[in-house]
Amino acid sequence: QVQVVESGGGLVQPGGSLTLSCSISIRPFFIYAIGWYRQAPGKQRELVASITNYSMSTIADSVKGRFTISRDNAESAAYLQMHSLKPDDTAVYYCKASRYETGAEVAYWGQGTQVTVSS
Repeated sequence: QVQVVESGGGLVQPGGSLTLSCSISIRPFFIYAIGWYRQAPGKQRELVASITNYSMSTIADSVKGRFTISRDNAESAAYLQMHSLKPDDTAVYYCKASRYETGAEVAYWGQGTQVTVSS
């Protein structure tokens, strides 16, 4: 059974930093693209950052310059480094591992980790 487990969330003051981790039990891990999404109360889930299996990353404009995505294929893990956090970054953050098989997306989601930015 595939497991995707996020960790590292918590309460942080505005301007602070957090690093989220995503541990994934999929093998082989390196063929999967990883995405970090977030969902704030009353809002739709949105893509924050993604990284391909070739480690090419994409960052949403709303967090560009503040968030960085990375992956460690040896550890089957991915990370989201978040700096200069704002109250608007408050959300549940989800990790998704995905690949395409015969044109269809195969995706696995974690349960999410809460990030709260507040003084």
